[in-house]
Amino acid sequence: MRAAAQLARETGHAEIAAWCLETQAWQVLTAGDNRRAVDIAQAAQHIAPRDGSAFIQATAQEGRAWARLGAETETRTALARVEKLVSPLPMPERPEHHYRYDPAKSQAYTATTLSWLGDPAAESYARQVLARLESAVDGPPRPRRAASVRLDLSLALIVAGRHDEAAGTAMQAVTSGRLVSSNYWRAREVIHAVAERGLPEARELSEAYRETCNGSDPPELA
Repeated sequence: MRAAAQLARETGHAEIAAWCLETQAWQVLTAGDNRRAVDIAQAAQHIAPRDGSAFIQATAQEGRAWARLGAETETRTALARVEKLVSPLPMPERPEHHYRYDPAKSQAYTATTLSWLGDPAAESYARQVLARLESAVDGPPRPRRAASVRLDLSLALIVAGRHDEAAGTAMQAVTSGRLVSSNYWRAREVIHAVAERGLPEARELSEAYRETCNGSDPPELA
């Protein structure tokens, strides 16, 4: 990312510079500095071309950061802005392209954002995204993204009080072999939520995490 940021500075390429900030916002968000993530995401929007994907992605990232802060009004405002930006976009030929935003990606971000906000509506979004990712509707199945969406669905099911189903869905994600290291912290949050509710599946889920993710117990259950 440093090389890209330097290139953006040297060439004055606003889109690249905005993507660098958007990536930084995500990194800060995963580290738990949610307020700073909001600021960086907004800075990315400030310099991004309004007709580019970086502007949309940075707006979505801002919404996720607000959700982590529990700021409902700001979160929903960001989601509405993303929806307005995305609605006229066509489906790209390569929907898996990270730097090309599309309506399907917006739905996945909405599922994540609402699950972090504790909104029951996250379940419907997550199920729709999961069904699409595991079908051939938008191209070949994408199991890595599907594993991530199962974590969103797990959190939504916990909010809905369906704890057993939440634990089972989380187990599918953890044992899929498709979680990437940047999602481990999200898996730990689900495990923590399951454990808080005293479910017997918590220990099994923790052990599965230890075996398949990073070789150690989730901090919450250690």
